[in-house]
Amino acid sequence: MLGIIIGITSVITIISLGNGVKKATLKNLQATKTGKQTVTIDYYVNDSNDYQAGFDQADHTLLKSKNDLGVSNVKIQRVTKEFQITAVIFDTNKNLTATAVKDRPGVRLIAGKNISSYDNSVQNQRLLISKQTALKNFKSIKGTLGASILINGLSYTVVGIYANNNESPYDTNLILPQGTYFQGQVNDQGNSVQITFSKGSKISKNTEHLVTLLKKKGSHRNKGEYSFTDMGELLSGIGKVISALTYFVSAIAGISLFIAGIGVMNMMYISVSERTQEIGIRLAVGASPRDIMNQFLLEAVLLTTFGGLIGFGLGVGSAWLFSLLLPFKAVTTFGSFILAFSVSTIVGIIFGILPAKQAANKNLIDILK
Repeated sequence: MLGIIIGITSVITIISLGNGVKKATLKNLQATKTGKQTVTIDYYVNDSNDYQAGFDQADHTLLKSKNDLGVSNVKIQRVTKEFQITAVIFDTNKNLTATAVKDRPGVRLIAGKNISSYDNSVQNQRLLISKQTALKNFKSIKGTLGASILINGLSYTVVGIYANNNESPYDTNLILPQGTYFQGQVNDQGNSVQITFSKGSKISKNTEHLVTLLKKKGSHRNKGEYSFTDMGELLSGIGKVISALTYFVSAIAGISLFIAGIGVMNMMYISVSERTQEIGIRLAVGASPRDIMNQFLLEAVLLTTFGGLIGFGLGVGSAWLFSLLLPFKAVTTFGSFILAFSVSTIVGIIFGILPAKQAANKNLIDILK
């Protein structure tokens, strides 16, 4: 029984912890602490030279009015880190990535000087450029400083060159002052909108309705496209990956069940050989070979089943103890109980059938001799 107990305990512990990881992960990705769910709709302009934001107060009001779809809050967001821009360098359009900052960025300068919060507050048209981008477009570090780059119709002057290596917090081509880049835009304008749904809402289906509504009535519907990431589909994929990993590790732990099954079979063979006299007496008083086989098979199944039930209890307890040290709670389902019960029973049947058949095939005359 000890082998069965250890095997089932290991499997139930791993599955319970895996279920806990899955539940905690999906909850953190899908919902807020109050149980409300959020999703982001993005706007992409058709013309890269169009500098207007895709969402404004009219879109905010339109989306906020859809209480029937479970919308509880709408917040227009500005993307300030690692966003795509079109910059004009030497009369050539360049697709670059940029980051807009409020204060002095913590980068290591190779040449020139840094931008500061003052540049942001007075909307100075100054920027920093990465070393790789400078060499690619201006051929030299010296030739880059003081050069002009046209962005959103404004001419920015390159005042510094920074190294965007692994130690840098910014993996972008340009760093701009937020106040300059977003000048003319009020706080209720942006190219993405975060929508919070009430608890229990079907966010995938309801978001599709909102995107359809924006395509019909959005303030900038004719100048760009709306899109969103289907969190339902994404979360389903994440859940499947976590479940697959959990069952894979459980299968490895379940190898001990196979070893335990062999132990049960050997024990039953010994039991049959030691109880030859008992088998002979039963046969002599009228027991059939099937009765003998059922008796020994039942003994094997009872041993493994009770071992499985004990293992299930220990597995639940150990998973609970482990979860006290982890940032999530173990989750034990009724399916785990069925798994422990059925696996231990099947092990008993598979590894008990051969010894039981050997007992049933014993000849009464040979036993009497």
